[in-house]
Amino acid sequence: MDEIDIHLGRRLRRRRRLLGLTQQELAHACGVRFQQIQKYECAANRMSAARLWQLAEVLEVPVSYFYEGLTRDQRESMEREAASSSSETMASKETQDLIHAYYQLGERPRRRLLDLAKAMNGELEA
Repeated sequence: MDEIDIHLGRRLRRRRRLLGLTQQELAHACGVRFQQIQKYECAANRMSAARLWQLAEVLEVPVSYFYEGLTRDQRESMEREAASSSSETMASKETQDLIHAYYQLGERPRRRLLDLAKAMNGELEA
């Protein structure tokens, strides 16, 4: 567990409770199961940038809310890690092959493949 993930989870729990929402209610608003919210709050799972954005929208706060209280060193460490991870992923041959194959498909098959990938990643309600 990373200290930044713990911080984000605490901020998520704090805001959810402040609004009087249950984990189930928040999960429903985000299209996930309540167990996913539990995992975010206890930092068992990391929140993607897209999920953080979605949570900020539902909880009516700016994305920066989740990062309030982090030290400068923690923020810089997080930014370095995110940049490194993203560039490594995009540079891999597998990623390049996947992107190429994806754009060879028509629009409808692309949309269906994206839905499948999201479902496999637990982002769509089963």
